[in-house]
Amino acid sequence: MPRYFIELAYKGTRYAGFQKQDNANTIQAELEKALSIYYKASFELTGSSRTDAGVHARQNFFHFDTASIGEAADLQKSVYHLNAILPTDIVVRRLFAVDEAAHCRFDAIFRRYEYRIYQEKDPFQQDTAYYYPYKLNKAILEETARELLMHHDFESFAKRNSQVFTHQCNIISSQWQFDADVIIYRVQANRFLRGMVK
Repeated sequence: MPRYFIELAYKGTRYAGFQKQDNANTIQAELEKALSIYYKASFELTGSSRTDAGVHARQNFFHFDTASIGEAADLQKSVYHLNAILPTDIVVRRLFAVDEAAHCRFDAIFRRYEYRIYQEKDPFQQDTAYYYPYKLNKAILEETARELLMHHDFESFAKRNSQVFTHQCNIISSQWQFDADVIIYRVQANRFLRGMVK
């Protein structure tokens, strides 16, 4: 059966996370609903990574298998119609066919997270950054970010009883950026363990 990747971005403020849950509104549930409405078929999505309640994503991927789209379908037109159905805080960027063996989670090359802190009250950052009006020690923050690059076993950062074969992760980059109105921490790795980036 043909497989498709769907790239999307979302503001997670109103959602109980990425993964479908009973009695909670999630990104996956909204996307599956939009696909079902547009293609008049049921869909089950697999995500590249999970985000928690209130977390935003500039780029996340899902994949699904379906014969409902058809080989000659205009996928760009599908993107337009899916965005018309989806809530305004979820946007589909691309929809494209892939090899049937492609897997959005296992074939991901890296994952990147960004944490934003603002120190002066700003209503325009309240949903996308953490308000911390106290002094931060820049040298300690930078030293801590560099320290992560020296480690590969992150078992102590993982949630208990997580079903993984290894706790090894390769941290590719870990750095702070200090701007006038926001402080940003970015961390990128080949993978993160469940609960690790919190």
